Amino acid sequence: MPVIPYIIVRDAASALDFYARAFGAEEKFRLTDPADPAGRIGHAEIAIGDAPIMLADEHPEWGAVGPVTLGGTPVSFHLSVADADVAAARAVAAGATLLRPVEDQFYGSRSGMVADPFGHKWSISQQTEELTPEELQRRYERLLAEK
Repeated sequence: MPVIPYIIVRDAASALDFYARAFGAEEKFRLTDPADPAGRIGHAEIAIGDAPIMLADEHPEWGAVGPVTLGGTPVSFHLSVADADVAAARAVAAGATLLRPVEDQFYGSRSGMVADPFGHKWSISQQTEELTPEELQRRYERLLAEK
């Protein structure tokens, strides 16, 4: 049974467009409330690769608010890609903000981080090395000792 993230955003229609342009998301469907003057989306589903994500517009009356309203989020997404540099550049070109440039990391990946226009953070990463847990621990300890 998979765990499927369900995110809340301000302006879900724009978010659906952004995720398609930035990450190649495929929209599965959306449900809009025809009685809502703003046309808010009550539920939508996308897939980025084979990973499903559910999302909806903010509905404060139901307690559903997004990172912009909350002033941030402690949760981020990890997107595994074939080329992190290309993927990060595509996201930035689509409107994301670069938070951390793509660089080689101690844990055997080349990765960086962007924030989407809706307040969600995305780590964009490509694996460059296969490492054992023991080697990861050694590298982590070395990194900490250098600080």
